[in-house]
Amino acid sequence: MSTDPMDAPTDAPAPVAETVVHVSCLRHSYEDGTTVHLCGLDFVVRRGQRVAVLGPNGSGKTTLIYHLLGLLRSREGEVRVLGVDPARAWPEIRARIGVVLQNVDEQLLAPTVADDVAFSPRQYGMPESEVLARVDAALDLLGIAHLKERVPHNLSGGEKRKVALAGALVMEPELLVLDEPFEGLDPASRDGLAALLERLATERGTTVVMSTHDIDSVPELADYAYVLAPGGAIVLSGTPAEVFEKADTLAEGNIKPPILAELFTALGRADAGAPRPALSIDRAVEALLAWKRRSTGTG
Repeated sequence: MSTDPMDAPTDAPAPVAETVVHVSCLRHSYEDGTTVHLCGLDFVVRRGQRVAVLGPNGSGKTTLIYHLLGLLRSREGEVRVLGVDPARAWPEIRARIGVVLQNVDEQLLAPTVADDVAFSPRQYGMPESEVLARVDAALDLLGIAHLKERVPHNLSGGEKRKVALAGALVMEPELLVLDEPFEGLDPASRDGLAALLERLATERGTTVVMSTHDIDSVPELADYAYVLAPGGAIVLSGTPAEVFEKADTLAEGNIKPPILAELFTALGRADAGAPRPALSIDRAVEALLAWKRRSTGTG
């Protein structure tokens, strides 16, 4: 038998990427008696994925995020982040995780933007030369080097969010957790953030978990999505295209699909031969032109 690796079968399944986050049937009760039960489907995130968490207010998106960060401890169920329970072993993994919470004002504490971004590497005792190099790199990555000496609390909402993200990226984390990352950003900044998250995933292998209400941006922002129903049930998972085809389930959770998904769903009801949903403008144009050519027998 040949041992030459070139003779190995070429149809072997690709290896499954490492699991970075695993949440199973999580139950949490707040002091006011509110209970969130994140059950149904397991919440699984693999290395290098960009995962969006979708759901109406009160569905448990923030509860899930806070458990991933060890800020809450569950009554029932299992939470594993980078192999440990974050509520019990946060010091073991905190340097490997970058975080931007919804209220970024709570994260911006230093007198200047540079000092704020430098906070974590200084806390970990890095040499000042490396701290300064990391700060410059993070600010350049976000395109905000010109804000370096500004006072964070004098910035606009979008600028504050970019500074907080620079602070989350300065340690080059393996996992980036974002709660409503688009809040306060203009359309150009949203496009830039989506492109940056894709670069981080493809070039660095950074894993991203984000909650968002910005449904129209999800197809560009994430390659996988979970949908939470009121009360916390995890009712859907899949690629954005797979998730947004489930209009009935989305409606039960009071989630309106992206406008392009609605367009293609309506076309499909009117004509069984209509193309499947395309969730970007470029792909939608290609799909509609191809459908036109087939319908008219041209080209």
